[in-house]
Amino acid sequence: MKSFLAGFLCLLLSPSVFALAVPERPEGRVTDRTGTLTRDQIQALEKKLSAFEKETTNQIAVLMIPSLEGDSLEEFSIRLAEKWKIGQKGRNNGVILLIVKNDRKLRIEVGYGLEGALPDALAGTIIRNEIAPRFKEGQFFQGIETGVNAIISATKGEYRAGPRKKESPMGLWFPLLILGAFIFFFELARSRARRRYYHSGSSRGWHSGGGFFGGGPFLGGSGGWSSGGDSFSGGGGDFGGGGASGNW
Repeated sequence: MKSFLAGFLCLLLSPSVFALAVPERPEGRVTDRTGTLTRDQIQALEKKLSAFEKETTNQIAVLMIPSLEGDSLEEFSIRLAEKWKIGQKGRNNGVILLIVKNDRKLRIEVGYGLEGALPDALAGTIIRNEIAPRFKEGQFFQGIETGVNAIISATKGEYRAGPRKKESPMGLWFPLLILGAFIFFFELARSRARRRYYHSGSSRGWHSGGGFFGGGPFLGGSGGWSSGGDSFSGGGGDFGGGGASGNW
């Protein structure tokens, strides 16, 4: 009886019990199960991804779901990749863009064959710079489209991260103001000390060997709908957990 209860508890607490079921591979490259994207938006993405596949044989699939229901983003994503097998067999040139809308999480899962062109760090940059900022504004289609464009460019070796956000003028000048105030009060205190020294009648003057600093200036859709378009199916691509995760 005790062994039965122990086995039951192990089964109950096993992560597989709480694992979210992976949907069947759709006919289309873009699947929205949240009702966020319009039919026209899905078809526009489908057309772009289809043209990219015909040009390069690389495959990109997009899936948007409401929630992970307590499952791990990375574990669900790799199960999804293993089941859908996006990419060509032997080339393993598939990418999955997974968006979990209500959990505000997303992941770019990269097949073995594209890990050189789309390494983890670059996938993370695409999430942070291209996708997440638009998702924060509620612009889901724009975020997906921009992210897909960046992924396509990366696989061609053409993606360049945008310029870093410029620091505000106040952020640049504030340290200089603090430094200037410190020098001013330091020189003021030294000047007063010099006057007191000479006022005492000492025959030895106090000489300073120069300024405090020298040598120059200081530098500082429709829910559950997917569009098939032309025929699409995973070709047997393998994934090993490469990619990046993020949130917004």
